[in-house]
Amino acid sequence: MISEPEMVDEFGAVGTGEVVGEFGRNPAREPRPRRPWWWAVSGAAVASAVWAGALYLHPVGDRKPDMHGYRLDANPCPTVQLKALGAAIAPREEHPMLAPELLNDPVLDRVKCFISLRSPAAEKPIRSRWYTDHSVAITVALHKKSDPAAEFEAMRGVSDSGPDAGTKVEKVPNLGDSAYVLTQDDGYAELRVQEGGAVLSLGLSASANYNSDAGEPPSDDGPDTSDLSPYRSAMISDMRDLMKSLRS
Repeated sequence: MISEPEMVDEFGAVGTGEVVGEFGRNPAREPRPRRPWWWAVSGAAVASAVWAGALYLHPVGDRKPDMHGYRLDANPCPTVQLKALGAAIAPREEHPMLAPELLNDPVLDRVKCFISLRSPAAEKPIRSRWYTDHSVAITVALHKKSDPAAEFEAMRGVSDSGPDAGTKVEKVPNLGDSAYVLTQDDGYAELRVQEGGAVLSLGLSASANYNSDAGEPPSDDGPDTSDLSPYRSAMISDMRDLMKSLRS
């Protein structure tokens, strides 16, 4: 059995070893009576009972997030207009460059759209050897059983290619419960929004392409496509339209 001075010195709640020595040099001073061990056990039992009752009344992880009316019963990709980006850059192509990915599950509804904006290469004649193509990726995920807010915040600065120290993150006010724009220097920007159980993203990418019909190899690196900040307001506007269209 551990003696009283050893317990005091171990936890350091009363004093150091020198203080313990004072007790030995002053026999007229009686040590404070020890609390009975059953008091601590009964206190722990009461705390456990209260915690168990709280779990029973409010089970951990059983609170479903507010969906704010968002529904994903069908593929919304064909109806996404992208009016603001269409006016700022070019209208969307009628045919998607990739088939949409659609998931309907009791826990999660998710869809991903791949949309290309009309390329200058499709316009005749091409006045420059270089032209810029833009494409849009839209993802909608409806978390019906668990709140995605903590995960949403943890993913700040993390793109599809992983964490990158060069990624810039800027908060967007008055959009959902939380929203931010993630930008990279390689011609990519993404707007992410979380509102209740809904997490939405709109990614815009730009790439410089060379017109091989010109007959000469490129002598330079082409146009700079790294800065997509002029299209930020258009991305926010199109995101608002998308959010409105998904609410029932």
